[in-house]
Amino acid sequence: MLARGVRAFGDGFVSLLLPLYLLALGFTPLQVGLVATTTLFGSGLLTLLAGLHAWRFPTRALLLAACALMGATGVGLAVLRDFWPLMLVAFVGTVNPSGGDVSVFLPLEHALLSRSVSDRERTAVFARYSMVGTLSAAAGALCAGLPAWAAPALGASQLTALQGMFLLYAGLAGIAALVYRGLRARQAQAEEEPRSALGPSRRRVYMLAALFSLDAFGGGFIVQSLVALWLFQRFGLPLATAGSIFFWMGLLTALSYLVAARLSARIGLVNTMVFTHLPSSLCLLAIPWCAELWQAVALLFVRSALSQMDVPTRSSYVMAIVTPAERAAAASVTAVPRSLAAAASPALAGWLLGMSTFGWPLIAGGATKIVYDLLLLAMFSRVRPPEEARLRRELSTPAHGRSASPAPGAPRPLPPP
Repeated sequence: MLARGVRAFGDGFVSLLLPLYLLALGFTPLQVGLVATTTLFGSGLLTLLAGLHAWRFPTRALLLAACALMGATGVGLAVLRDFWPLMLVAFVGTVNPSGGDVSVFLPLEHALLSRSVSDRERTAVFARYSMVGTLSAAAGALCAGLPAWAAPALGASQLTALQGMFLLYAGLAGIAALVYRGLRARQAQAEEEPRSALGPSRRRVYMLAALFSLDAFGGGFIVQSLVALWLFQRFGLPLATAGSIFFWMGLLTALSYLVAARLSARIGLVNTMVFTHLPSSLCLLAIPWCAELWQAVALLFVRSALSQMDVPTRSSYVMAIVTPAERAAAASVTAVPRSLAAAASPALAGWLLGMSTFGWPLIAGGATKIVYDLLLLAMFSRVRPPEEARLRRELSTPAHGRSASPAPGAPRPLPPP
């Protein structure tokens, strides 16, 4: 949790400062876009490779190596000024322009968290893990304004202040490495467990990866910057007001993670993902029809309180329906396609906004996400984690005098680790 918070804090300010820094170096907007795209694809590829091959190496060693790469990324961004060397750093480094956590750390931490707690605690742990990351990234984003304050106060140029922030990012990598060194005793025990790439759960993981990619493609229509642009076009929303609105939206999202953990204990992981996601998607469909700003903002708040409750439950579900040996590979295979799919739709959303102020990107995003919800419910509602199956048997035995058993032909849950 601590290491996640440290890394998310750095991602929060670097994702905002990177394009400004490249422009300050004299790069064109096209070159800035190329660096951002290269960063996204490089992070996704490295994450995928880490997940598929993590079983060959000790997890602690891989985490420390990832910290070294994070530190080298920060130093490289601070000292290099030519386009092609920066493109290389963008491809092999750990910076993600979206501010999210699609990085080499993700599959390693997900696997480590899953085998560090009991099945009943896993969803709650992932909820706290997601909340720490969201709040830390928000705090990092607030610190993106430090160069504008520090440059005149220290008598330095704006470019020098920006380079200092990248060196701070490298320093955060050192702090994260110190945290990971504390895994020594726990890791010695964890490495006794067998680990492998995807095996018996391959089909399930690939199906989930395809579904999650569909959801991410829909989410690309409604990224924060495009929603803010639509609010400005439709209602003339001031910039200061937009900042306040999105701050409270982020706070509602962070708090919803804790609610998701409690709700999933009652109705199950898949039901929590679907039955919280569907209303949020319906809110998206309704927003373009709002005649007043307060109506649109109210629906955005409702959506923020519901739309991300599937984040910790999704991570917990993936870890639950695969064998312990496959968890690192499953985490990367389901996370990376989401990042790549989300990169495909913002350009289309911008084109739609250029054609009309009605809010067609919100319609497209909401409709795509509803299709994802219905497919997920149809394909995985009966694929339950072992702890859910045990809980259902416990609840059904006193009432009916017998243990509940799956219907003929229904997928049976995997045995507990």
